[in-house]
Order: sequence, then structure tokens, then C-alpha cells
Amino acid sequence: MRIVVALGGNALLERGEKPDAAPQLRHIEAAAHALAPVAESNDLIICHGNGPQVGLLALESENDRSLTHPYPLDVLGAQTQGMIGYWLSLCLRNAGVTRPVVSVLTQTLVGRTDPAFAHPTKFVGPVYDRAEASRLAGVHRWDIAADGNRWRRVVASPAPIDILELHSIIDLVQAQTLVVCGGGGGVPVVDDGTGRLRGVDAVIDKDLTAALLATAVHADRLLLLTDVRAVMQNFGAPDAQPISLISSGELRTMQFPAGSMGPKIDACLQFTAATGHAAAIGALTEVAAILAGTAGTTISA
Repeated sequence: MRIVVALGGNALLERGEKPDAAPQLRHIEAAAHALAPVAESNDLIICHGNGPQVGLLALESENDRSLTHPYPLDVLGAQTQGMIGYWLSLCLRNAGVTRPVVSVLTQTLVGRTDPAFAHPTKFVGPVYDRAEASRLAGVHRWDIAADGNRWRRVVASPAPIDILELHSIIDLVQAQTLVVCGGGGGVPVVDDGTGRLRGVDAVIDKDLTAALLATAVHADRLLLLTDVRAVMQNFGAPDAQPISLISSGELRTMQFPAGSMGPKIDACLQFTAATGHAAAIGALTEVAAILAGTAGTTISA
């Protein structure tokens, strides 16, 4: 099969962990060992999130007194693509992947007038208690929102329209290459109206980019791997229960948080509607079982 996997940024750095290199590399090693068997007999394309990582770089940049202005999010997103792409390439080879592994710096086209620029929803950076988040928001002029029982910075997350390196990605897959691409949803760029491209201060949701990519490359499955084991019915309520199998029609009638599970649901619905193939959401450590339909949540068309 041809499979597109999206690795959540929070699966690569768990909530509350120090954003040091060592724990991130440890999680990526675990991800590589889980994904290596899948790569043996399938075409595999891996996208990854960068919320914790790009938020850390943004905070460092804002606190760097040697800079006249902090680095914009598109540039920081490109930096995280290099860092995480390198780690994934290294660890996949060490996990036994024998086919070539190539990380592609990816640009994603978004709309200049996307309403998301006025309504930030994408979580980036570490979690805080409400008082500390409010203090930092005042210092750095952030937008903040609740993420479970903690608070985080939120930034604009425009919808992906096109992946500029798509044809190169397809060529690599057809050459039996395992491709890492679309990191952090891709570096967000817009057409300025004259045919010239420029980066914009935003972070694209990597699940929506993965769905766009999976549709474009005619993938058989879309797997969204994160730090939760399944989609929950009645999320947050005492009677919450994991959903193992659900149709896209049933799923459309349910409500999910806009900044976390919501984009994952939207991505799965877009993919199943466009292709007729199933998508799934689940824990990174259970990828083989998710692919087999015995773990996570499978969304049928």
C-alpha cells in the first residue's frame, strides 16, 4: 500500500517534558522502530508536526536581544523541518529501513485572505498555567487559549491549498524512497498577486497538509499518529469512551476541540471524501495495530 503517516509534534515531545534534544531524539527513535516494519512492504511518506519545537524557537528568538526583530514563523518552521527531518532520517536508517530516506524541505501555499489569520487556533510551544500564560501573552503580545487544563500560545493556521514540492515527492516515492516531508504542515507561503511567493507568519496544521498530500499521491491509507490512543466519544465527560470504528457520516455529526482533535477529524474526513479510502487516528506506539484496524480509531468512507 501507499501510506501517508502524520506524526504529531506532541508525540515527539510529550506534554510537560523539557524541550531538550535528548527526549525528542528518544521519542523519534521509538517512532522509527514502530514505522520501520511498515516501510518494509509499503510506500511510506511521513509528515510531522512542529508545535512544541517551533514555539520554543519563537520564544528563544523573541528573547534574543541581539536581534532587531524576532525571526518570523515561516523561517522557524523551515528550521524545525531540518531538525526533525534529520532526526527521522537518521533514526529510520538505524531502525533497519534499507530503502533510501530523503527529507524534503516543503513549502505549502496558503491563501493571502484566509480568515485564519484573524482567528489564531494552532497551539505552539510549551504549556503553562493560566497566570503564567497570561503574563507571557502580555510581554510578547501573544494570543493564548486553553489546551486541556493548561494554556498555550496560539498562532494563525491557514488552510493548505497546494504543496509546491509535490511532483518531486511523487518522483521520489516512485523511485522507492521513503520521504519525510510537509514538516509542520510545510513552510507557509502566499502568492503576492504578481506570481511571486513570500513567507507568512503562521503554522499550518500538519494533519490537513498530510490529507492534501495523501489525496494528491493517491494514498491507500492516511494515519494520524499522536499522543492519544483513540478518538473519544463524549470527550471530557465521565462517560467518555474510545471509538474503534466509525463512518465519516457519523463522525460529521460530532463536535471536537478546534485546536487539537478538530483538525485531525477534518483531515480524515477530507481524505475519505476525496479518495474513498479509510483514515485512522491513534497512538504512535501502536502503528501496526492501527493499520490492522485493531487499535486506534478507523474512519471509513
